[in-house]
Amino acid sequence: MRQKKFILPDSEIPKAWFNIQAIMPNKPMPILHPGTRQALKPQDLYPIFCEECANQELDQTNEWIPIPEEVREQYAAYRCTPLVRAYELEEALGTPAHIYFKNESVSPAGSHKLNSALAQAYFAKKQGITNITTETGAGQWGGALSYAAKKFGLECAVYMVKASYNQKPYRRSIMQTFGAAITPSPSMSTRAGKDIITVNPNDQGSLGCAISEAIELAVSTPNCKYTLGSVLNHVCLHQTVIGLEAEKQMALAGEYPDIVIACFGGGSNFSGIAYPFMRHTILEGKKTRYIAAEPKSCPKLTRGKFEYDFGDEAGLTPLLPMFTIGHTFKPATIHAGGLRYHGAGIIMSQLMKDGYMEAKDYDQTDTFKAGVLFARTEGIIPAPESCHAIACAIEEALKCKETGEKKTILFNLSGHGFVDMSAYDQYFSGEMVNYSPSEEELAKYIASADALNK
Repeated sequence: MRQKKFILPDSEIPKAWFNIQAIMPNKPMPILHPGTRQALKPQDLYPIFCEECANQELDQTNEWIPIPEEVREQYAAYRCTPLVRAYELEEALGTPAHIYFKNESVSPAGSHKLNSALAQAYFAKKQGITNITTETGAGQWGGALSYAAKKFGLECAVYMVKASYNQKPYRRSIMQTFGAAITPSPSMSTRAGKDIITVNPNDQGSLGCAISEAIELAVSTPNCKYTLGSVLNHVCLHQTVIGLEAEKQMALAGEYPDIVIACFGGGSNFSGIAYPFMRHTILEGKKTRYIAAEPKSCPKLTRGKFEYDFGDEAGLTPLLPMFTIGHTFKPATIHAGGLRYHGAGIIMSQLMKDGYMEAKDYDQTDTFKAGVLFARTEGIIPAPESCHAIACAIEEALKCKETGEKKTILFNLSGHGFVDMSAYDQYFSGEMVNYSPSEEELAKYIASADALNK
């Protein structure tokens, strides 16, 4: 019988997060205060974020950040997560490539998002915060934070992108089960939401819009802080437990990845699987390719521009140096709601600029085709976001079939799709449509970022 899982004992859960900023040849450009245009100090972020997260955000010195024991105890409920050799998928493709995936869908929240949610909730609790706010696209982050808030005795308010709020009712149910308050965004409960609805009463929302609303609520509510599920450095830092485990598990399998793949929205699961391996590329010259798989409908890495931009639609955040398609971008209502974000995290943007990683974009019908093949061979129905990583892994494996090269491919299965079945229904019925913005549309939205850089 084939041995499919390479599982580490609880004692092997990482004791520290890996901070790639400390070893980057070119550090990310500074985050700027939107008013003064001066480089931010950690205390500039204290009104929005809990202090420990703000300190981690701007830490470019410490390569390893200790994981608090209270967080490791919560991690032990589901970590270490399995590394799986996708034998049946390899056979279906007829490829000589070895395909592995890190299965983050086994967490209580069903995705990788819990890795940072638990950390952020703990740091808020330790500081004496009682309330936290956030945004969520498809609902994975909102579900994870709702769970983490309950574990640490916090009240949680979530602004969910309206398109996903309507598409994914069971994601809402998950958040409500863990005690969170859910509001579709844009809403009439904040100034940012009211302004957007006034311009377009039928606006279906964006992650940038939901971020604006969540920040506004946080800064106007006593003893409340904002939390974020992707993009920012401290979020990506927390996710490195994925790749740190995968390193040891790949060693148990007797292999090392030639290609590392993850879907890409803001960058949290990509950073989690890629950064620990990328340190060997930076420090030792390992020849591994790192591929970010994004939707064609929201192509910030493949068609965006590197410059300073806001992280939210209303312009409440600091200015971030990143690949962006403009903070006013209105994404199509694709089912991979977690990938509908206008910008990339600043670390990944710098790594992309320096040639350490690459990006590919995919139509959603192609990603669901890949997801169905994966489900039928490996027995796991993937989240729409994860289908992008699978599509990329299959593409690379088929290239190996053509060339006869025996490469080792590792991808991150960021979450399961058990509450995304309406999306699969649309795919099977033939009603799913693709969308790719025209050059004229992108130019219009990128102009909103261009204006900030003059």
